[in-house]
Amino acid sequence: MLVARSMHPEWLSNAYVVADQEAGSAVFVDSGADMEPLLDTAARWRVKPAYVLRTHSHHDHVVHEAELELPVRTDAVEVGGLHVEALPTPGHSDDMVAFVVNGEAVFTGDTLFKDSVGGGDLAQVRRSVMDVLMKLPPETRVLPGHTDETTIGREWEENPFVRVWRGARPERSERVLVGGEEATLIVWSPDYDGGGKAWVRFDDGRDAIVGGSRLERG
Repeated sequence: MLVARSMHPEWLSNAYVVADQEAGSAVFVDSGADMEPLLDTAARWRVKPAYVLRTHSHHDHVVHEAELELPVRTDAVEVGGLHVEALPTPGHSDDMVAFVVNGEAVFTGDTLFKDSVGGGDLAQVRRSVMDVLMKLPPETRVLPGHTDETTIGREWEENPFVRVWRGARPERSERVLVGGEEATLIVWSPDYDGGGKAWVRFDDGRDAIVGGSRLERG
């Protein structure tokens, strides 16, 4: 399987072209980055992508979709030697789908990143990460919607959210302010944009995943 990536310089959103082999069959995954490098790669591989696989409909993942003039798929598909399984992973958005290609790689959209997870409904994000993605084989490549590639095994061992959710490390108890509201910081992780991502618990019992820039730490 062949994979190439393009990344938007500001949004840091990824788009991919995936082929079974040179002169074989191919698909795009998302379209939120410059597609010209991927079109050039497809030409070099002598493939013509058949579909755009859309992980979710946020602007930074679909902006160039119409330009490609290809059918958009959010479900399972077979293209030549590519077997694509579609796994619903709601949380960051209701329409989020992860695509597992040939059992080798999973395109996780904005659900799972290297060292972090997507913002959104915490309970849904947790279920999507732990009950769906973390059930994949540890050697599975993770190709996220933003920045760096990783593997399921690495995120099982290193991702701060996953480590707390699986009981490998305790919740934190640091007191913080989130938009002026008092809360407890449960998990802090790096994030793909160079900032941080936090799981916080407000004093009324609400839990949320928030960007690190929203926190005031003592």
